[in-house]
Amino acid sequence: MNVDANLVPGATANSNTRQLLGQGFEGLAPFLNRSRELRQALVRLGKIGDKATNRAARKLHHQLKHAEPSVTMIGQVKAGKTSLVNAMVGAPDLLPADVNPWTSVVTALHLNPNVAPEENRASFRFFDMEEWSRLLDRGGRIGELAARAGAEDELEKVREQVGEMREKSRKRLGDKFEMLLGQQHDYSHVDSDLVERYVCLGDDFEDDTETSPEQGRFADITKTAELFISRPELPMPLCIRDTPGVNDTFMIREQITIRAIRESRICVVVLAAHQALSSVDLALIRMIANVKSREVIIVVNRIDELPDPVNQVPEIRNSIVKTLTEFDGPKDAEIIFTSAFCANAALLGRFDALDEPTLERLVDWSQAEGHLTRTDYSESELLWHLSGVPQVYGALSARISEGMGRELLDRIAKSAMNLANGLSAAQQVISRRENDRELPPLELSQMDAALRQLEAGAMKMMGDTFDAAIADFHKRLERSHRSFLERATGSLLQHLDENGEGEVWEYDPTGLRILMRTAYQVFGRNAQGGTKKVLTRVAEDYAALYHRLFEVDDETFGIEAPTPPRIPSPVLLGQTIALDLKGTWWTKWWHKRRGYRSFATEFADMIQAETDPIVEALRGAHAEAVRDGSMAVLRDFLTEQRSILQRIAEEAQRQPDGVGDLLDENSAAVKRAELKETMQTLTGFAA
Repeated sequence: MNVDANLVPGATANSNTRQLLGQGFEGLAPFLNRSRELRQALVRLGKIGDKATNRAARKLHHQLKHAEPSVTMIGQVKAGKTSLVNAMVGAPDLLPADVNPWTSVVTALHLNPNVAPEENRASFRFFDMEEWSRLLDRGGRIGELAARAGAEDELEKVREQVGEMREKSRKRLGDKFEMLLGQQHDYSHVDSDLVERYVCLGDDFEDDTETSPEQGRFADITKTAELFISRPELPMPLCIRDTPGVNDTFMIREQITIRAIRESRICVVVLAAHQALSSVDLALIRMIANVKSREVIIVVNRIDELPDPVNQVPEIRNSIVKTLTEFDGPKDAEIIFTSAFCANAALLGRFDALDEPTLERLVDWSQAEGHLTRTDYSESELLWHLSGVPQVYGALSARISEGMGRELLDRIAKSAMNLANGLSAAQQVISRRENDRELPPLELSQMDAALRQLEAGAMKMMGDTFDAAIADFHKRLERSHRSFLERATGSLLQHLDENGEGEVWEYDPTGLRILMRTAYQVFGRNAQGGTKKVLTRVAEDYAALYHRLFEVDDETFGIEAPTPPRIPSPVLLGQTIALDLKGTWWTKWWHKRRGYRSFATEFADMIQAETDPIVEALRGAHAEAVRDGSMAVLRDFLTEQRSILQRIAEEAQRQPDGVGDLLDENSAAVKRAELKETMQTLTGFAA
């Protein structure tokens, strides 16, 4: 069947597609209602205030309206992850589902109900020369592991594969190959042909007359793809990141996926029903083990292939829970069962895609799970509900409302309240001066000096807070690292004493990850707690400054301290290290060593070299990113308050006849009443 026009990005969706894509987001309604209420308060606030207040309110309104939660999809090979992504965005054939194992592209789909279809666009960024050189010179992360461990056979295989990949890339791109590295290609449209040119390698097009020479032309040097698509069916903007997986030959995917998860608040792990969380996918568990359980959703796809879903689904669910518990995964992650095949069939109108026995089995299962609540579904609605996609939407909605949504409302409301408090303070000053024209001029000459002193003190306070938190974090990491190395080396020597050199020894690095994760969590708590104390103290200092300069009413006036930023999950701890590579690889390493000293020394050196970069990244880039986030919140707060105070000072120094600039030409009493009502609304958000 040909693809319907309504399923091509940019085309107008028919009522059936709109109805399907809109089902499952009901859980966003409370957040969206609160968001609308807050945006209305911001509009009123902008009208009450002067031009600067209006600009600030409009900026907050824009942030709220265009907020874009981000979801990262990771999964097993052949789990149908990309097919599920296509169904979730309402475009069954948009992303190629059968990419070459070398493909390492993260594709971010930015879905926006606030833009027109003609505004669809795409952007593709290539690996830069440094990233490409690392792959070519050292064989990527797996090459580094092999070289460090002295696994010459594996290293040679990696070099051969890299050479093959390089030659194919040169064939495809010719003399422009090196010149393209680090570049970005932008387009004013989105379609499947364009995506395949950058994401899908496909077959060797020179030997296949049926394959377009453009297919996969840039795929092996593309690092990220950004697709911006109009989706008026959605209740709010949403970004879905489709990652390439975590088990590629060179472990480029693993590093890219780690970054993608870190940039999102929600991680969806897609498993295949017939191989859910098999032992070969422990890399997935290692990765999600460092994400909060509430931010992980596990989706078991391809249930249409199960011969007995009614009985098999509970078994699979129990097996997943057991595996996650055994390997320190997120124990409370929600588990949802889906069929991307059914979802895409519903979108395409292929109601006969399922044979009757399969359809009956899925209906029986869905009724047993309580997903089918009516008996009058249309054919497309039935397939859509059997697909489980509405349940995925529902899980995403709950997490957006509870997490990013709640934090966003809190942050915007506090900034709005401070704008309103500034207007209130200005109105109090102006009212006093209107009622008593004989009042002497306000003493504002010291305000700039007072502000500079307050700002410098605040920055120093935050800097000292983080110096102490990071120093403590360093000590904890160093202690954890040293303890692990001592225990691991001791276990190795004990094994050699008891079993000799002939029996291969293995050691699980989970303990190291738990120790380092605990150290990071303690650092996170210290950083957030310290940031909150600093921000609260600074808000109190500003309130005291208002009282001193303008004698504002103590009972009705206050300054809202901003909310400390969220601490990102330490996803880096999930990356593969040498101890994770068991089986043949580790056996070869073992048999090439002779003598206890050689074993102990080389093992300690290898693990030290393997784990040092992780430790350095945690106490360096990760800790500094947390510091930078808190400093940014503080700087924004200082800038906001300086701007408000300066505006009040300017108005206070004017003659009483000039106060109309701030209060508009309407009645001051009306404006004060409107401001009071708006502040009451904002108080409900900041509570």
